[in-house]
Parts: sequence; structure tokens; C-alpha cells
Amino acid sequence: MNVKKFTAPTSREALRKVREALGPDAVILSNRPMDGVVEILALANDDAASLASPVDDAPPGAPHLDLDDGYAAAPAPRPQAQRPSMQPMQPMSRPAAPESMMAARPAMAAAPAPMPRAPFAPSMPPPAHQPMQQPMHQPMQQAMQQPALDMAGITALVAEAVNSAKANAAAEMHGMMSELRAMRGMMETQLAELSWGTAQQREPHKAAVLRELLAAGFSTTLARRLLEKLPAGRGADEALRWIRTVLARNIAAIANEDALIERGGVFALVGPTGVGKTTSTAKLAARCVMRHGPEKLALITTDAYRIGAHEQLRIYGKILGVMVHSVKDEADLRIALKELRNKHTVLIDTVGVSQRDQMVTEQVAMLQGTDVDVKRLLCLNATSTQETLTEVVRAYQGSGLAGCIVTKLDEAASLGNVLDVVIRQKLQLFYVSNGQRVPEDLHLAQPAELVERAFRLKKDVSEFTDGELPMLMAAAGNDGMREVHLG
Repeated sequence: MNVKKFTAPTSREALRKVREALGPDAVILSNRPMDGVVEILALANDDAASLASPVDDAPPGAPHLDLDDGYAAAPAPRPQAQRPSMQPMQPMSRPAAPESMMAARPAMAAAPAPMPRAPFAPSMPPPAHQPMQQPMHQPMQQAMQQPALDMAGITALVAEAVNSAKANAAAEMHGMMSELRAMRGMMETQLAELSWGTAQQREPHKAAVLRELLAAGFSTTLARRLLEKLPAGRGADEALRWIRTVLARNIAAIANEDALIERGGVFALVGPTGVGKTTSTAKLAARCVMRHGPEKLALITTDAYRIGAHEQLRIYGKILGVMVHSVKDEADLRIALKELRNKHTVLIDTVGVSQRDQMVTEQVAMLQGTDVDVKRLLCLNATSTQETLTEVVRAYQGSGLAGCIVTKLDEAASLGNVLDVVIRQKLQLFYVSNGQRVPEDLHLAQPAELVERAFRLKKDVSEFTDGELPMLMAAAGNDGMREVHLG
């Protein structure tokens, strides 16, 4: 008898190996999962038939095994439910049969011969009266139930294939939509370029006005919107005057100091490092002391990171006769504001944080987490580029800014960049700072003067040719552009 073992990832694959090696009539001895694979023990049909046949039905001349210990006794009948031994039977010499055994031969011969064993088929169990049927019943039943288990695996594979097809289709659709959007943008740019090229030939004064706006530092987005609103039939000088008037009307500046000095409240100056928050705080504190006295003012600093920052504000407070309080977190700020609730004005000098730092969100949350309405004033550096200022406004916007203060006006080579951001973001401009003197170098914003100064400090834009101006206008989008108030 030759028992063979077959292993495969699934029962279907293992049964296929059994069929290829031993034929379709092979007998399955066991079927069990082991270490992530399926193990099947199988026996060839011929070996199983030799085990199933009784010893006395062997052909003449074949060796017989007598269970004889030297005494005259009849052999015990073989039980049907006994599992056949897996060891091969060795031929043995047959001793002389005693008379008692010879007498029992006719009775044994009279027993009916066993029926031939049917080939194994998974869909039909073998007959119950065969000698080998009962020990093989459970493994064969497991083999018969395996196709049902494989159907679950097939269903899972089909579901996985459907999900993969859906994902591939979604990816292809996303790529197709991206290509369509790119084609649309390219066509819009080309059409806008043709349109502006035609407008430049038809109205050449628009090109002159566009050059003036770009030279003053204003963005192509704002310039495009202004040129679209420009009334027809105007010359270059008249169109430029109209542009300056519209720019001045769109700068929302306070008319007097009543909104801050007279009304009072809690104001926090925020912004990146080095924009002049501490100096601006000292200038505002000096104005408040001159108007209401030092007993109506309180100063708070949250700048515990920079060396000497706290001492700098304390020096200003000592000169003005105002107490300076230092806080570290939101809890300290809440306690300090509660103790200073009887003050007319409270000015908070915050730590400078880059607009790309996560601490900006934490700082905004700390100022908004108190029970007091803290108005945040954003300090904008006039020397920064337009892209940097736009990032700063977006980072510090939070739930809304009360206004802004433009600092370092005396160091800026161009003012159009900061005025462009103030106009496009609709910020209320409180003060402009043009020096380090306290409190002299802090002034109320005058929109018309700022616009005139921006055009006086214009730079050279001769590097843009007439053929490149339509390309600039076509590439200018409306992102972050709010409606321009024409007055």
C-alpha cells in the first residue's frame, strides 16, 4: 500500500493534484488544513481494493496470514468497522491447518462474497455495506463539502475584482477630468490672450495704464479687474486718474481714532516676527496715555520666547507709567483679562510666528478662547512681497481680523504690493508706521496719499514687451479677488 500526501493552497488545487497523480478513482484518506495549506492523504484505487478484499478470497496460490499461535482454534471474524493497517502485508509461510480450522472452512466458504467496490465520486458516497466505507466516510464528506467552501472564495475573488475595476474606472475618470480641465484652462488662456491682444490694438491707452499699474506694484489680477471696469472713450491720463480714484475708494481706512482710542477695548497686535508689533504697541500705548492717562491703560505681553522682548515692552511701560503683565498660555491670559476688566484699553503684544508655523493656529485659538472680545490687529510689513503678504493674511485671518497696521513704510521701495493685498482682502486699515520714534511715527492712513505715493515709487517694467502684456493679462486669474467698489 502506497499512501501519498498532497498539499496545496486550496482544496480544489489539492484534489486536482490527487486526480493527476492517482487517477479519478483515488481514495481520499484525510483532508485537513495545516499551516495555511490544505493537506490530503490519498491512496490509489488498486491498493484500496487489495485492502478491502477478505484474506480468504485471495486467488489460489496467494500467501495467507493465519492468526495461529500453535493451538487448534478457529480464526476470529474480522470486524467491518476496523480501520485497515497502513503497513504493507508481508507474505508468510502457512503452517499446516488443524482439523478444527479445516472443519470451519466450508462455513466460511458459504459466506457471500463481497461486492466489488465502486469508484470514488465526490457527488455520490460509496455504498454503506462495503468494508472500507465506514472509516472513509468522514474524510470523503469533507471532500464533498469543499466545493461549497470554494464558492465563498470565488465570491470574494469576484467582489475584489469588481472593486478593483471600479477603482480603475474612477482613476481613469479622474485623469480624464483633469485633462479636460487642463484643456479648458488652456483654451480660456488662449482666448483671453487673443481678446486682450485685440483690445490692445483697438485701445492702446489700456496698455499704458497696465504698465503704470504693474510698475506701482499692483497685481495683474487687480489690474485686469480695473481695466475691465474702465469706462470707454477715455485717454491714457484720464484713465489713470480714474484708476487712482477707484484704488483710493477701495482702501477702507478709519477716518479718526474714535474706533480705537475713544471706544477702547482689548486689542492684540499679531503678525510674523520682525514686523514691528512691539514698537507699534508702544506707539498705541503712548496715544492712549496722552488721551486718557496711564491709569486707564494696561499692557500684556505673550512673547516669552525672544530674549529681551519682555524687557523691551517693560521699558516702554516704565516710561509711560503703565504696568506690564506677562502671560504664558490661555489660562493666564483669561486671568489677566479678568483682573484688568476695569481698564479702558488693554493692548496685547503677541509673539511673532511665521505664517507657515502651526503655532499661528494655537495663537489665534488662545486669543479667541477668552471670555473677552479680543480684537486682533494684523501688522503688515510694507517691504514684503505680495505673495508673502497674502499668505500672512490667510494664516492670521481666523474668524476675522478687526483691521491692520502697515509698518516700515519708510523702508519700502514699492507700496502697491501691500495696498493690493489690503484692497483684495478687504482689510480695514487703521494706521501706517514710517519710523521707530514713539509715538511720532504712527499716523492715520490716508488712502489718496498712499495711492499717489505708490505711483511715485513705481519701478521699471520695460522688460515686458507689448506682445507679453496680453499673456500676463490672460494668465491673471480671479483667485482671492473680491468685487472692486467703483464708487
